[in-house]
Amino acid sequence: MNISHLFELANESGGTLYLMMVLLLVALTVIIERSRHLSNMQQGGEKLIAMLKKEHGQLSAVSVPKKLSKLPHVRLFDVLQKEPASTDRETFGGHLEEVIMHEVPILDRTLWVLDTVITLAPLLGLFGTIIGMFNAFHVLGDAQNGAAQITGGIAEALIATASGLLIAMIGLIFFNALHTRVRMVVHQLETIKIMLVNRHDRVAMQLASGVSPVKSIAIPARA
Repeated sequence: MNISHLFELANESGGTLYLMMVLLLVALTVIIERSRHLSNMQQGGEKLIAMLKKEHGQLSAVSVPKKLSKLPHVRLFDVLQKEPASTDRETFGGHLEEVIMHEVPILDRTLWVLDTVITLAPLLGLFGTIIGMFNAFHVLGDAQNGAAQITGGIAEALIATASGLLIAMIGLIFFNALHTRVRMVVHQLETIKIMLVNRHDRVAMQLASGVSPVKSIAIPARA
């Protein structure tokens, strides 16, 4: 099966194979973009968590690297920087949770496109197969070669269904993988929230006991 034959099949499918090529391109674009973005985000979150652990419960001299300043995790540090040391645990935790609720929808903002491709590709492949079957049965008037042409036409028509299923399987594998990465990033946000709340409590206790607390978070300005 050469390139010219594939184009011939695409033309005979009523254009559905061309549409599936577009779906595949869209799916690959989303997969590559989200994979890189979420991978960088997850690695950055791990660095921030490790940084907080090294402070041994203290918030003094916590410095967020500039290359991590655009991560959604840093929005939690912004809240800590602006929050008075006297704020109670429940109020501070609520402010952090509000930030997380704003950031979560951004994490999977294009995954709906991949989900749509997974659903649409098999249906489009089935539609292309039906059109191919119509074309195959047009040769019934030819008594000598009709059977062979119908058999070959049906086999070629099934390529549309196979293509749709292949696109859906590729999309499903990466959709689940990306969804898992989103869950990991959300878990990181929740972990940092708890870590900041616990450390903020220590600052509040120091303030209540008359000890001058030190709460300094150095966050570079985001471009």
